[in-house]
Amino acid sequence: MGKLVSQIFVSLDGVYQAPGGPQEDPRDGFDQGGWTVPYNDEDFGRFVTEVFGSVDAFLLGRRTYDIFAAFWPKVTDPADPVASKLNALPKYVVSSTLTDPEWAGTTVISGDLAKEVTALKERTDGEVQLHGSGALVQSLLALDLIDTIHLLTFPVVLGAGRRLFVQGSVPTAFKRTGGLITSTGVSIQSYDRAGRPEYGTYELPENA
Repeated sequence: MGKLVSQIFVSLDGVYQAPGGPQEDPRDGFDQGGWTVPYNDEDFGRFVTEVFGSVDAFLLGRRTYDIFAAFWPKVTDPADPVASKLNALPKYVVSSTLTDPEWAGTTVISGDLAKEVTALKERTDGEVQLHGSGALVQSLLALDLIDTIHLLTFPVVLGAGRRLFVQGSVPTAFKRTGGLITSTGVSIQSYDRAGRPEYGTYELPENA
C-alpha cells in the first residue's frame, strides 16, 4: 500500500494561498500572490528534486491542477526533474465539474473522497504526492488519510489569506522525521501522522 505525502508552503501565520504568483488564487481580494518567490535557492531546489524523485502518482485539487496543467506540459526537457514526472506519471484531480481533462494521464475523482483516495493508496506501491491543494489537504487530514506532510514555512507574515490549519481542524499529532533550513531561511520539516494528541499537566515542585 502506498503513502499519501503532502508538500505545502505556508507563511509564518499559516497562509497557503497563491504562493507562486499573483494570478494563482486572488480569491477574497488576496493581492500578495507570489510570496515564496524571493526565497528560492539551491537548498530549496535540491529538496524539490529529492521529493519528486520518490513519486509514483499525483493527487491534486482542482485549482492546483489547473495551474500545473497550464504550465508543465509545455516543459518538454526530459532532464527536468519536475516536468518529467508530472507529465509521465498518473495524475488524479478531485473535482465535481471537470469532465474531460486535456492533460495526458489524468483521472478525475468525483465520488466518495475517502473511498477513492483509500483505493488509490492501495493500488500504488510508493508515494502518492499531493502538492499545494490546501483545501484538499484540509479534507484529507480530517479523514486521517495523509501519512506524511512536508511543511515548508517561509519567513514572512502576510496578515491575510487562506490558512492551512483553521478553527475546527481535527486534533492531530505528528512525529518529525527530518528537516532543514535553507540559506534564505525557509524551514522545511517532514512529519509523519502519529494519531491524536496526548495531553498532560506541568506540576509545580512540592516546595514551590
